[in-house]
Amino acid sequence: MIYVTNTPNNAGVAIYGDYLDFKALYDALHTVVGDEEEEPALSGAGLRVLAVCYDLRHALMGHRDIEFVDNGMDADKMRQMAVIASSKNVYLKINVLWPEMLFVMVALNDFVKLYARKQAKTTYDIMLNRRNIWDDSIAQVRMLQAAVAKCLKSVVPAGVYSRMMGSLNKEYIVCYNYATQYVDLLNCRFLKMSKEKRLKNLSKMAKLLTEPGSEYLDLRNEILQAAQEYNCPIEDIRISGVEYPDHIDW
Repeated sequence: MIYVTNTPNNAGVAIYGDYLDFKALYDALHTVVGDEEEEPALSGAGLRVLAVCYDLRHALMGHRDIEFVDNGMDADKMRQMAVIASSKNVYLKINVLWPEMLFVMVALNDFVKLYARKQAKTTYDIMLNRRNIWDDSIAQVRMLQAAVAKCLKSVVPAGVYSRMMGSLNKEYIVCYNYATQYVDLLNCRFLKMSKEKRLKNLSKMAKLLTEPGSEYLDLRNEILQAAQEYNCPIEDIRISGVEYPDHIDW
């Protein structure tokens, strides 16, 4: 089962799961995001979700951290069952920065909505959600989102959590033609904050990501102009002054 915790220095979240959990989540994220050609306006948001998939895949390959987690097997149970077994399960682990994770949460809402529409055969199906209620890919995505939400609820006050849920769960599609370079800007800004200040700014990060202000709109206009000048997708434009540290003290 996927579970999520806040990292020690509040830089982001640690996502845990065993091999099968990570494999199922990896497959589900790819399924829900779909092909870039299907929704080119969501290609930037899709790349951020696939960046999480990248870490999941490397965890599956043994290139990320692991944790040993109690599995409830003790000496008495082994004796009763006449088996010798480990009392620990091996859980894989990846880290994701908080602003990045918040954006991925929103992007996944958008991708689930579009995926559900594609799966539905009629408008009536969409209204009843009857073709998607037991869809395995959607269930896996919602499980990740629920685990992140549970973690978030544990680190911010109740009122802040309620406001953040309002920001992160819009009825409309948030990420169409989103200039995801802004996520990098917020990631780097977040990392420069103190451990204590990071938690106090989570609600602000959620609002900045989902309610475009002048800073985002100005940045997006500059990126659009540069993309037009160089005749390339907006995802290919890099903004100056945004550099991730070589090492993140999670």
